[in-house]
Amino acid sequence: MAKRNNFAAAIFFLLLFLSIIAAGVILKLMATVCIPVVVAVLLSFVFLPPVRKLSARPCRLPWWLAILIIYLLFLIGVFVVGNILIANMYRIGSALPRYEERFMTIFQIIATELDLPFDENISFFQNLWNNISSETLSRYAFGIGGTLYDSLRSFLLVMLFSAFLLAEMHLTQDKITYAFDGKNRSRIKRILSNIVSEITRYISIKFVISLTTGTLITLGLLLIGLDFALFWGFVAFIMNFIPTFGSILSVFITTLFALLQFYPSPAPIVGTAIFSTAVNFVLGNILEPRIEGRNLGVSPFIILVSLSLWGWMWGFLGMVMAVPIMVIAKIICENFSYLHPVAIFLGNRPQDTQKEFSKDEDEDE
Repeated sequence: MAKRNNFAAAIFFLLLFLSIIAAGVILKLMATVCIPVVVAVLLSFVFLPPVRKLSARPCRLPWWLAILIIYLLFLIGVFVVGNILIANMYRIGSALPRYEERFMTIFQIIATELDLPFDENISFFQNLWNNISSETLSRYAFGIGGTLYDSLRSFLLVMLFSAFLLAEMHLTQDKITYAFDGKNRSRIKRILSNIVSEITRYISIKFVISLTTGTLITLGLLLIGLDFALFWGFVAFIMNFIPTFGSILSVFITTLFALLQFYPSPAPIVGTAIFSTAVNFVLGNILEPRIEGRNLGVSPFIILVSLSLWGWMWGFLGMVMAVPIMVIAKIICENFSYLHPVAIFLGNRPQDTQKEFSKDEDEDE
């Protein structure tokens, strides 16, 4: 009997592994369809608590009106941030002639090393133009245009999907009641409740920490005298949503621009690197885990692996969504006994994961 059970367990985990591989291939091939849906689901989880508050006492707003208000506020925020970003990009474009001499020096070094044509009597942009074929330029132009179109289309799809999903969530409790019975009903309700609370908590804390990081870096770079400090603060805010790698890349890009602006003066370059690193380290590695408490209970190694995996499958958005997806996977595994071993390997500390098993069993009883 024991051998039969062990054989069945081995077959189950083998099929589970093959199913995960197959799901990964499907998600990779259907990225254009899956990404807007997954982003819409996560966005709906974030918007659900404020919508519930507006529809409950003392506001008692209709569910559709609460959704409309939340989405209007969100779109206003996107519009304001977009205008600030466009204004900074325009300033960067206007300031490019000031950096032409430094660009010429860097380009001359690269051209010498790679044996590219270089003429000191013409501008940097003319030299660059001479080294880029018209076909390459056309390809990049069409690529940028296509990326902008795809981004706008995906944004509209996400808004549409998440709005309809939020409207459906008003009836979720009734659907679960009619669809399931007994332990299954309470288990599904618990899984959905845990997913919403954990994802909302993670994204809310991540947003506050990222906003604080961007604000502090903007103020610090203003004091150092780095050009376009607001833009670099925005880069730090966005990149902070990617655990570990995002902060490293943000510091690297900012320091590289400081090198371009301040060279050969070492003090502001070193100051930019040290200050940016310190802010990201203190907020991301000390303050954020303390605020999150259990730090979502996901293994740091699993987080790094998921960042690589989802980044390969879905690019930048995949890296942003990697942690919430792993949190959802862990919560689901915690609520099914035959997936408990998977939950333990996904978790950080086995003792904490084991407590979640006990808690779920007590609630089922």
